[in-house]
Amino acid sequence: MSTPKILILGAGYGGLMTAVRLQKQMNYNEADVLLVNKHDYHYFTTWLHEPAAGTKDPDQCRIGIEDLLDTRKVRFKKGTVTEIKKDEKKVLLESGEELAYDYLVIGLGSEPETFGIQGLKEHAFSIRSINSVRQIREHIEYCFAKYKMEKRPELLTFIVGGAGFTGIEFVGELSDRVPELCKEFDVDPSLVKIYNIEAAPTVLPGFDPELVNYAMEVLSRKGVTFKINTPIKECTPEGVVLADGEEIKSSTVVWTGGVRGNSIIEKAGFETMRGRVKVDPYLRAPGHDEVFIVGDGALIINEETNRPYPPTAQIAIQQGENLAQNLLALVRGGQMKPFVPHIKGTVASLGKGEAIGLVGDKKLYGSTAALMKKIIDNRSLYILGGLSLVLKKVKL
Repeated sequence: MSTPKILILGAGYGGLMTAVRLQKQMNYNEADVLLVNKHDYHYFTTWLHEPAAGTKDPDQCRIGIEDLLDTRKVRFKKGTVTEIKKDEKKVLLESGEELAYDYLVIGLGSEPETFGIQGLKEHAFSIRSINSVRQIREHIEYCFAKYKMEKRPELLTFIVGGAGFTGIEFVGELSDRVPELCKEFDVDPSLVKIYNIEAAPTVLPGFDPELVNYAMEVLSRKGVTFKINTPIKECTPEGVVLADGEEIKSSTVVWTGGVRGNSIIEKAGFETMRGRVKVDPYLRAPGHDEVFIVGDGALIINEETNRPYPPTAQIAIQQGENLAQNLLALVRGGQMKPFVPHIKGTVASLGKGEAIGLVGDKKLYGSTAALMKKIIDNRSLYILGGLSLVLKKVKL
């Protein structure tokens, strides 16, 4: 029998974790494993709000993929996936190259979910990659520099659409950065306006109300103005128009209001909900036992709440660990184990030294929550790349 071909698309948390665990547990030549990714680096999605605001160097938020791989066991190819031909068991790359597989792992990440809001795709920034956050940071600095010449208030007005985790963490970092920018560009801090706009009746929908109130108090003190229960109707080159007709002029709109699975999955003919596939207990796509989906593209229902689990890094890493074991079980003729998420806690940073968190039933606030956030981040680094990766990326 020929060596089974395992093709992994995407080196986000789920895809990379699958590759790292496979190389750790399999023997040489037991399977032909190929990891394909658009970039030759993995970036830490949960850190991107920091370089977007300019409080962290973007290079701190990425690691070279081949630094984490034993290329004798897992090969790496830099390439952009354009099509999945599931009936032919082939994947097409932008270069025109076709890759065949026996088992396919789809970890292609997400795209912004605009909910049909006019103008968002054209006029809003999004926090989704190293390049996108570099662009946001440079644009913000440009607005401060330009204000000294033009004195237009919209240059110092920053709108963040969506008050989920990414939105809240970004306004926390941005409100920390503003005093530095004001000092650098000789701008009166009272002229800077930061709006966080959310369509839902609360910030951080679904999170503990006490923790939500604490977050809003902290961020309001830092200069963030919340507009809750207020949908954005349209995004224009001049700012946003809200559902109640109010117009806020701004040169910077950053959309963090939601994500959907990569459109390549839907185009391949898989049945999706907002770009995500409702996978079986082994993370397989319905009707395709050789196709596994991890990360943002996988829809998993929490049976206790009957709602989908949020597509978090924590769950994607756990999926990768489970899937590596199951792929080896298939290669070796063993039994697969169903994937069961273990939510160890949820923490949202609110800027330097401030955060909120829920670990089990315990509510964490302030510096205690901020410390827990660092511990969680460091644990993710350790699982992916061991102690050497933690030491590389953490400021001691």
